[in-house]
Amino acid sequence: MTIFKKRISVEQVEESSDLCPKFDEKGLIPVITTDYKTGEILMHAFMNKEAFEMTIKTKEAHYFSRSQNKIWHKGDVSGFIQKVKFIKIDDDQDAIWISVDIGDGASCHVGYKSCFYRSIPIDLNTNNIKLNFNEKEKKFKPEVVYKGKPNPTKL
Repeated sequence: MTIFKKRISVEQVEESSDLCPKFDEKGLIPVITTDYKTGEILMHAFMNKEAFEMTIKTKEAHYFSRSQNKIWHKGDVSGFIQKVKFIKIDDDQDAIWISVDIGDGASCHVGYKSCFYRSIPIDLNTNNIKLNFNEKEKKFKPEVVYKGKPNPTKL
């Protein structure tokens, strides 16, 4: 039994207090995760119905890994559990924003605090773009924390 309401009208979706998220054709909804203390974007991911329900019920972030085709409890391996402080849903209920407390931890499997640890310079020659690293030091060593686990980045 799901905790979500069936979508029956635009008015219900936009103006009522019913939680009736719209999952895409693959059963996923995009999620932006921010640091509760700083407002910094930590990551972008997806949830399916089960991961979204688990996040609400446990107050800890659960996502759906597209590369591994399974639900993942964020921080289960690294120890940097994302403790949910608030969850918001956009106007047409097809995108989620969660704000989390990660203590002094990290959210990026590469070892940085944020998955958005690089920026693209916009005032330079576009023929030779070089990414700028916004975070200089990693919070942990992925090769130690994830020893023996496959890297989720796919080429």
